Amino acid sequence: MKQAISFITLGVGDLARSRAFYRALGWRESSGSQAEVAFYQAGSVAFALFARESLAEDAGVPSDGAGFPGFALAHNVASEAVVDATLREAVAAGGRLVRPGEKAPWGGYRGYFADPDGFLWEVCFNPFFPLEENGFVRLPE
Repeated sequence: MKQAISFITLGVGDLARSRAFYRALGWRESSGSQAEVAFYQAGSVAFALFARESLAEDAGVPSDGAGFPGFALAHNVASEAVVDATLREAVAAGGRLVRPGEKAPWGGYRGYFADPDGFLWEVCFNPFFPLEENGFVRLPE
């Protein structure tokens, strides 16, 4: 797995409140944002706000308790095949497969693994946010 974090996604209790907070800090939402998710360009990393329950459901884990820490790191890749290969690589390295690679309802392909401490990583192919040559995700302005 390439040493890169593509997205940091926070599972928030009140998306409208969180959007207002980051707006108050001077953060500009990307035009790629939608009603259920807010995207921000944070240097070379993309930052997202997503309802906590929805993010937990996407990962296939409970939204409270030890099963879900309230956020997921994301590693975007260039194809569905690379999602599956990266998930296998993570498991071989000692990670735990949380959700196998599969089509996502929003049109991409993703799966999840947990590192040895239980932190969730989404491995994702997103055809709407193609990777730049350097491997970075660049959100629309």
